[in-house]
Amino acid sequence: MLEETWWKRGIVYQIYPRSFQDTNDDGVGDLEGIRRRLDYLVWLGVDAIWISPIFASPMADFGYDVSDYCAIHPLFGTLEDFDRLVRDAHDRGLKIILDFVPNHTSDQHPWFQASRSDPDGPYGDFYVWSDTPDRWKDVRVIFSDSEPSNWTFDEVRQQYYWHRFYHHQPDLNYENPE
Repeated sequence: MLEETWWKRGIVYQIYPRSFQDTNDDGVGDLEGIRRRLDYLVWLGVDAIWISPIFASPMADFGYDVSDYCAIHPLFGTLEDFDRLVRDAHDRGLKIILDFVPNHTSDQHPWFQASRSDPDGPYGDFYVWSDTPDRWKDVRVIFSDSEPSNWTFDEVRQQYYWHRFYHHQPDLNYENPE
């Protein structure tokens, strides 16, 4: 298989870390648990492992509400644990794919906190804000059982912010080149 096209025919094994293997007896799977099973994954014939979100997060949506893209949630381990996992996976010829969430962050992310508190600051336009909830009225609410609207009013900024998923996951503004 050519290296630059491995993904066309490669076997990708998705791992949901919290239920894969717990190595520290806290009831939650971790990066060390994945690392300890690398030989098994090689035996299965896997070319890559796709790891569901492990970034720092308040865990209101099991890691899909990222609060820091440069940190590992302590439930799963440390950056050192992640580095060891990547190194050991690569030593076995395995690739690592991280489940990356590029369309929204947690409302606890420093970017959102800065955006809501300083509309004219460097992060003021990182999210989609509006004075009314009328923009994109025809867009369906994904979680209609828990979210009445795709817009949530923010008391700090005194505007509505857009979210396609939960209100605690404000969408990033794709029109902002930053």
